[in-house]
Amino acid sequence: MIDAKALRSFCLDFNGATEEFPFPRHPEVSTFKVGGKIFALTTLDARPLTVSLKCDPELAERLRAAHPEVVPGYHLNKRHWNTVSLTGGLADRLVRDMIEDSYDLVVASLPRAQRLLLDWPGERR
Repeated sequence: MIDAKALRSFCLDFNGATEEFPFPRHPEVSTFKVGGKIFALTTLDARPLTVSLKCDPELAERLRAAHPEVVPGYHLNKRHWNTVSLTGGLADRLVRDMIEDSYDLVVASLPRAQRLLLDWPGERR
């Protein structure tokens, strides 16, 4: 099971990833960003531990249908975001894949120059 420390570490392992706390009224909310855009949101000391992740709309629907731990994004665009419970029965590999997919979706939306600087595998020079 992925805990808060592992979640933070995995999110920060991506090229160009940063952790920020941009919500003054909710200073406990961690946002993980690349190129200034959020790819993951969480409250690392919350119980149960959850993370909200960007997702392709069709895949988001399939994940929600297949896994009760995956629900529409809390306080987010429910078409493009899922909130994932990390205390349930999801395999660590699936959670890591969802985080990586979220990062990739955000990086793909960045200008080409930024993608090149990140040495993103989806961008070849």
